[in-house]
Amino acid sequence: MDEKPLVIIYEKYHHRVFLYLYSLCRDEKLAEDLTQETFLKAVLSLENDHVNIGAWLYMVARNLYYDQFRRQKRELPMDDMAGAVDGTRKSGDFVQEDPLEQVISREEQRRLMKALEGLPDQQREVLTLQYFLGLSQREIAAIVRVSPENVRVIAYRGKRNLRKRLEAEDDI
Repeated sequence: MDEKPLVIIYEKYHHRVFLYLYSLCRDEKLAEDLTQETFLKAVLSLENDHVNIGAWLYMVARNLYYDQFRRQKRELPMDDMAGAVDGTRKSGDFVQEDPLEQVISREEQRRLMKALEGLPDQQREVLTLQYFLGLSQREIAAIVRVSPENVRVIAYRGKRNLRKRLEAEDDI
């Protein structure tokens, strides 16, 4: 594979693959290691004419995570994903916000991440792929190995559960 396309692919997908892996394992160091391993596999095995590189990378990342999880055979701690979500803004995209808006935004992110953490793994994974990474239902179906219709149902149930969790938190 030519070096220049690899650099472009890496720059486009590195942060997204990292966020996806982080949403699965909730361990920053492990997510970074698995991200690097994902791109190493891309260098070694991706063909130039691959149709959907992004979906393929997410599938490789997912498989690496589950291989690692099976090897360790232990539950990984759930960390706050808000710090990872904050990293989506590029360094050149400096926007000055009102300090109160920043506090409110961080609190909303914290609430969302906490509610997302409480969802079943499959619902959390589908919602992360759909809303944080912007993948289509067909792409998600290929990654998690279910039909697009099942992705739609899982996403619907996940959003319903997420809404219930957020409303329950509001009632406290």
